Amino acid sequence: MSLFSFVELMSLFDSITVPTLLLDEARARRNIQRMADKARESGVRFRPHFKTHQSAQVSEWMREYGVTAITVSSLRMASYFADHGWDDITVAFPVNLRELDTINRLAKQIHLGVLVDSFYTAEVLTRRIEAPLDVWIEIDAGDHRTGVAWDSNGDVLSSITAQVLLSSRLTLRGLLTHTGYAYGKSSLTELEQVYYTTVERMTQVRDFLQARGVQGLQLSVGDTPTCSVVERFSGVDEIRPGNFVYYDVMQSEIGSCSVNDIAIALACPVVSKQPDRQQIVVYGGGVHLSKDYTVDRAGRTLYGLVALPTAQGWSEPLADTYMRSLSQEHGVIQTTSLVMDKINIGDLVLVLPVHACMTADLMKQYVLLTGEAVPMLNLNTL
Repeated sequence: MSLFSFVELMSLFDSITVPTLLLDEARARRNIQRMADKARESGVRFRPHFKTHQSAQVSEWMREYGVTAITVSSLRMASYFADHGWDDITVAFPVNLRELDTINRLAKQIHLGVLVDSFYTAEVLTRRIEAPLDVWIEIDAGDHRTGVAWDSNGDVLSSITAQVLLSSRLTLRGLLTHTGYAYGKSSLTELEQVYYTTVERMTQVRDFLQARGVQGLQLSVGDTPTCSVVERFSGVDEIRPGNFVYYDVMQSEIGSCSVNDIAIALACPVVSKQPDRQQIVVYGGGVHLSKDYTVDRAGRTLYGLVALPTAQGWSEPLADTYMRSLSQEHGVIQTTSLVMDKINIGDLVLVLPVHACMTADLMKQYVLLTGEAVPMLNLNTL
């Protein structure tokens, strides 16, 4: 780090008065490049999920690594990124029939894809869609949230497929799944097995439809844990990870990344010390970090890991130190007497979030280590 950037960083830390979400651009770019390289070497489409960063500026970094197609979680997010020049967008959330006017508007502007998992939704789309629209049938490959069960008797799949194929405006693009249950695994072997099991189940569904004359279906999968540990994305046509751009404590705990890959940290002012309990209290609570938590290998419930400001941004997480509880504005850090002696009221600590997506969504703005503010999607301006 140059002298200028060191001075810049120290000035940034001195200027922080309230919880502030810091973004290490170098780490984020490294994460993007790693995933983009794996997708290219595997010959699959890289359609990253933008719900994690929700930022036009960060999305431009993605372009630099060859990304041309993206995933979002809402039509409002799709509108935001369409306004910033993205023209191939899949909304990876079941169609909300109350937003058909928005779907029609966007479908007239960009190459838009949507998810269906019911005959009813497919039937409404065939009647009311006014422009070309890609349809993905969502498959439940084991997550048990939404989607047609991969091992169902086939009646629902057949009816959805037949209905979509009736429309000249709808294109049945393929089968899509999100294996969220990968977050419950705790070893690289288990994560790899989730990927291969998912591909096997999706292939069985495609084979079922192909046997009934439906050809050319693509397979789309996407979750950061499996996409991070699998080196070759065999058997699929596209991947849609999102959290990988920043990673977080949950990902590091399940083995998807190292703590040095985590690219965001919440800078929190220290407001109180409780030496008798070996606790430090910061201005930074549930409204900043969310109340998502994970359980580490020692059985402790974590709401974040804690680091200190350094000339490089922030340190490795402090040993035996973690965010143990959150209320609306308070964060209570459990630590050791050694750390208690190092930190004073009025200092800053850096909290590595358990769930980067939720923390970013709550904060609505990043500050780069250069001090530059990076805005995010703001629903109030749409």
